Amino acid sequence: MSTQALYPYMRVSDCVAAISFYTRVFGAKEEFRLVEPGTGRVGHAEVNFGGTVLMMSDPFPEMDFLAPDQSPGAARATVSIHLHVDDADAMIAKAVAEGATLLREPSDAFYGERSGTVRCPFGHEWMIGHSIEEVTPAEMQRRYDALFA
Repeated sequence: MSTQALYPYMRVSDCVAAISFYTRVFGAKEEFRLVEPGTGRVGHAEVNFGGTVLMMSDPFPEMDFLAPDQSPGAARATVSIHLHVDDADAMIAKAVAEGATLLREPSDAFYGERSGTVRCPFGHEWMIGHSIEEVTPAEMQRRYDALFA
């Protein structure tokens, strides 16, 4: 038995608005969506990010499919999506201008990437970065160790 693919699957409050945000801000392309008759809820959608498909839907509480709780003091999601782009600073600025919350300013990191983090208006965290140098795993470990020295 082998794994054929891995698809992140997100529940988002207002899936239609999330698709619009991800296509407008991150340059994703909507592949298709299935809409529940009578309610307008998105039961399934697929959005392509440069060859990687993100599956998503509206919440379905009756099936225990919930979106992130965005109320004050609520626990945050433990999963982040890493979006690798040509210009992290520009993408982060665009996301914030379109309503994302800046969680971490872009900065250069020991592992050879410039990146920052935003929370989209739908409660999901996006680490957005671009390469600034090629770093081997051994060199990454050396630099990582140096952070704790």
